[in-house]
Amino acid sequence: MEDLNNNSGKPRGGEGIRSVRRVAAVSSPALSAARLTLPGVMDAEGRVDESRLRMHVFRNGGVSPSERGLVWRFLFGMYPCGSTASERPFLQEQLFVRYQVMKRKWQQLVPSAVRIHLNGTDAELVSAVRYFDQREAQAEQKVQNQSEEVRDRLAFLELQAQMVFVRTTFDEEELREAIRIIDKDVPRTNRDLSYYQNEGLGNLLVLRDILITYAAFHPEVSYAQGMNDLCSRFLEVLDSEVDTFWSFSCYMEKFSRDFRADGLHRKIELEAALLKELDPQLYAHLVRDSMESLTFCHRWLLLGFQREFEQSDALRLFEILSCDHLELISQQVDRARYQERLAQRYCTEDSSESELQAFNTDFTFELFICAAILLDNRESLLQCRDDVQLIQFTSSLQGKLDLNSTLKKAEHHFYNYCKRCAWDYMNGHCRANRSKQEDFFYQLRSLFVLK
Repeated sequence: MEDLNNNSGKPRGGEGIRSVRRVAAVSSPALSAARLTLPGVMDAEGRVDESRLRMHVFRNGGVSPSERGLVWRFLFGMYPCGSTASERPFLQEQLFVRYQVMKRKWQQLVPSAVRIHLNGTDAELVSAVRYFDQREAQAEQKVQNQSEEVRDRLAFLELQAQMVFVRTTFDEEELREAIRIIDKDVPRTNRDLSYYQNEGLGNLLVLRDILITYAAFHPEVSYAQGMNDLCSRFLEVLDSEVDTFWSFSCYMEKFSRDFRADGLHRKIELEAALLKELDPQLYAHLVRDSMESLTFCHRWLLLGFQREFEQSDALRLFEILSCDHLELISQQVDRARYQERLAQRYCTEDSSESELQAFNTDFTFELFICAAILLDNRESLLQCRDDVQLIQFTSSLQGKLDLNSTLKKAEHHFYNYCKRCAWDYMNGHCRANRSKQEDFFYQLRSLFVLK
């Protein structure tokens, strides 16, 4: 039986997969058995090389819309990269059943929240409820039409899921408060997107169920404003309630702190530190006029520049930011530097110096994107004299930024920062001849898209 201390409810590695195999499997979902066509990323059995996947996303400026759904399931952790194509259909079934059990658990606790309460003034939402009910009825009919073998297998998985969550308890008052805020925010989700047009309006109610289920089973995070827009991005790409829940949950495991005041404050401090390093004059201007809090950058960093670029480009940028390229590069640079030290080609210092970091890995690529936008508009920013003018200016950028140009400038700042830090490190701790230094920087440059 599975570890009941796995609070996330997500099957761990091969354990959950093996438990499903005790019951005979039938046909698998087409998507879970699908293959990526990205060169060198997936092996013959369907396992994904995570480092190559992330590098591919960064170097190619995202992936094609046709492969985005499958890539995101790996990129954000719903599918373990080490899973095979034959294992994933079983994993998909477990995730489906577990999500249904989780959703049903909070619905039984707060039955009045099963349906959103409408005041009758939003005709579109009234239609959304109708579309949602029709979809639910169709899904129920599909379950009834499944073979007895499939129903038996799902019943077994449901018993497993119930055992996983048998000890889960909720703070009903806190959950009701989260539902109240979710019911205010969901109707404010960008309904101009084609995904929410016509019968797609029912997707708003799907989004609501995902957010409530997440808040119920993650009380340490619950719900915060802005999560609806973030989760909506996953739902639009994956077009699956279950897959969206698990992918969004995996993402939040890493970034939930951004939705707390201390987390966002730290990110803003890092942005200010990076801007000070890249453009001391602009930073000094913001400090002089008490604008160094960079409040106008909050939404950019919280939602991954969702409104600053055209929708398709915003999705592409989100996957680029999520590939953690700075982390990959820092690991490779530190590894290369350490190898050079071992060979005594660059340094003669004590080996303890190898513990020094070449550059600050807290400066994530999204901070360089933000800095690139600020530096590209530095003359206009230098004209601003208070936060109100700053917010007015940055609001004027919504939907007008060019992603390719921004990426190129951000990576240029990114590369120069890495190069400068590595150069300072070698000058301070190493004695290297010029040819070997140039070779080191050539290797560093090869990690970037820069030509």
